[in-house]
Amino acid sequence: MQIGIIGLPNVGKSTIFNAITKAGAESANYPFCTIDPNVGMVAVPDPRLDVLGKMYDTKKIVPTTIEFVDIAGLVKGASRGEGLGNKFLANIREVDAVAHVVRCFENENIVHVEGKIDPVDDVETINLELIFADLEMIERRIDKTTRAAKGSKEAKKQLEILQRVKASLEAQKKPDPADYSEDEWKWVSSLQMICTKPIFYVANVSEDDLSEDNDYVKALRDYVAPAEVVKISAKIEEEISTLEDDEKQEFLDAMGMDSSGLDRVISVAYRLLGLISFLTAGPDECRAWTITKGTKAPQAAGKVHTDMERGFIKAEITSYDDLIEAGSEAKARELGLTRTEGKDYVMKDGDVTFFKFNV
Repeated sequence: MQIGIIGLPNVGKSTIFNAITKAGAESANYPFCTIDPNVGMVAVPDPRLDVLGKMYDTKKIVPTTIEFVDIAGLVKGASRGEGLGNKFLANIREVDAVAHVVRCFENENIVHVEGKIDPVDDVETINLELIFADLEMIERRIDKTTRAAKGSKEAKKQLEILQRVKASLEAQKKPDPADYSEDEWKWVSSLQMICTKPIFYVANVSEDDLSEDNDYVKALRDYVAPAEVVKISAKIEEEISTLEDDEKQEFLDAMGMDSSGLDRVISVAYRLLGLISFLTAGPDECRAWTITKGTKAPQAAGKVHTDMERGFIKAEITSYDDLIEAGSEAKARELGLTRTEGKDYVMKDGDVTFFKFNV
């Protein structure tokens, strides 16, 4: 899974990226400090792995990961080449979801590219640039499809859909799934438009505003609803990133925080993309695997190894909660808590799974 981090220059994107990935991207108080997209891998926190590791006396614990991509700050006119322009809009097309960082704090020592702090205006600026970039791409697609439509019924149908998409973008609106049939929207989604990607917002606030929303955060929440807003203090996340796990928990407790900003970002990303994790456990390795909700057992097996999907026979599954309550794998089997599931079984979050296959 790849999450693109976008926003105006100097809103704290790279500081937050550095804190959550420890990747060391350059961060400074001037626009376009980040020129090429920085990429960092982050382990997804999953306390269940540590518990299973102790139960199986495992040699290795392997969490699943998320890739974060820090994309250069966009400015008004980016779709026409202003600032660093279209080069970086192209990077956003490759990600699965977008985290839009919005500045919600005052600091006279950090310049704002627009000269004022206005989260709603900042979001509008970015949204319009994404729409304009998509409009340019759709117009090119229409030109190509118009030529193909002369001899193809399928291309003619696609052209009609593209014209509807174009009309929405020209009205400065994102295409609405409700305006399309299920098959039509599936095809529209395949166009890799930026403005239709799943998006959530990261409100970068001062340390003092973590406990309660300031007026900037309230305005942001109202404007982007029903999209989710994760509130983070880049400064605090920087401090957390330097701590060991036990020190991190002490720090969070002292700050009155249940979890770090990274944990909240990952949680929102999982919900937004409809992701869950199943687990494999044994003396050699305990590991988490990310799949989408609705994935069936053979396809989940394919995540572990393609041969497992190809030669899938069955899956032996114990829910994590049942396994922990039983106290051991052997006891779970004795109590009848381990089930044998076939090809039509839909995987659930926390399924501790052993796949049987033959190729």
